[in-house]
Amino acid sequence: MSTVPVVRSADSEQDQRRAAAALAAAGVRRGDRLLVSAAASPALLAVVLGALRTGVVPVVLDPGLPAAERAALAEDADAALDVGDDPAQLLSGSEQAELADVPLARPMHYTSGTTGRRKGVWSGVLTDDDARALAAEEIELWGFDRYDRHLVLSPLHHSAPLRFAIHTLLAGGEVLLPGPFDAARAAEAISALRPTTTFCVPTHLQRLTARGDVEWSSFRRLVHAGAPCPEPLKRAVLEALPEGSVWEFYGSTEAQFTVCSPEDWFAFPGSVGRARPGRRLETDERGQLWCAVPRWARFEYWRAPEKTAAAWRGERVTVGDLGRIDDDGVVWLDGRREDLVISGGVNVYPAEVEAVLDAHPDVVESAVFGVPDPEWGQRVVAAYVGDADVQELTTWARERLGAAKRPKGLHQVEELPRTSTGKVRRLDLPGALGLDGA
Repeated sequence: MSTVPVVRSADSEQDQRRAAAALAAAGVRRGDRLLVSAAASPALLAVVLGALRTGVVPVVLDPGLPAAERAALAEDADAALDVGDDPAQLLSGSEQAELADVPLARPMHYTSGTTGRRKGVWSGVLTDDDARALAAEEIELWGFDRYDRHLVLSPLHHSAPLRFAIHTLLAGGEVLLPGPFDAARAAEAISALRPTTTFCVPTHLQRLTARGDVEWSSFRRLVHAGAPCPEPLKRAVLEALPEGSVWEFYGSTEAQFTVCSPEDWFAFPGSVGRARPGRRLETDERGQLWCAVPRWARFEYWRAPEKTAAAWRGERVTVGDLGRIDDDGVVWLDGRREDLVISGGVNVYPAEVEAVLDAHPDVVESAVFGVPDPEWGQRVVAAYVGDADVQELTTWARERLGAAKRPKGLHQVEELPRTSTGKVRRLDLPGALGLDGA
């Protein structure tokens, strides 16, 4: 197979020290933000970890963002330095800086918002004790050690893939970077390179299990999240992999809530397991899930105090998902929020896509929703009122939205269904358009 970059902990540590020295020389200080929007590479991991281990907070953006969206996020992040798609520029010097044993912060990721404005998830710089507790929690939960070979299947601008890669390196293991997900390339990497761990979303699993030629026996831990996993697919993965190796969790960019072991899933199929260690889950009168988290897992929404206040009640936080907790402490999701579409493990908020479509001069209004898709879990679809040509509107969206957010179907309608109070009934649109069985 073609060469797959292998990031070894000791080699990466030297690059992390060079990155930290370069950041200091550039005047980037503890608590400052470093903007980076690059594809997965050894340099990206070194720069992110070199920043984190000196208290600099990397703001990791999708390298595929349209220019206007990236510019808006860059302005909002107010970074001390922007290295764009070339983190390796920080590794060219010979000077090395001292590093803390563990990250002193969490990366800042932007998560989509129901109002259409993306929110930065900001944790600031942690105390030394909290930083150690945060790293220890992640390493102990998944059992990372120096013998691990972690396969990266998801983009590193998402929080979970980056978190798994970082903590593998901190534990002394190796990280394999086969590039953007391709089922054939991933299958070859799994069979040839014998990874021990990976993080993935159900779309990856669907594509890989469909091949029938993947040698799964090297895995001790395959962890999936990001979207509901259909029960037949989950059973196929459990059957294909070594006993005890397939785990699941429920969480978000903001916080981690549950862990589901294979034993719990077999006992309670369709659940998302129990509260992660150190967490406590409960529901409110609306069925909304709230989670009490330890001090080191707290966050705020960057420069959005009203959104932060709405998300927290004391030590408890919610991201708005609905669910149930049974008498055994097992958590069941009652569907994600109405305004959320999860496509290939990526959260897509209709309001964000609607804002782009509504900006077209020939669109009066639009409504975006998800429909079932056997490969992606859901695909994004839009209905709109107006005279815009479908092909022209498709081009308009392609130029302004990232790939996951672009509608895969556009439907011109006379009017949108509404409640008596005037709210658009997004959930009625699939049936009205004959897409509810799609």
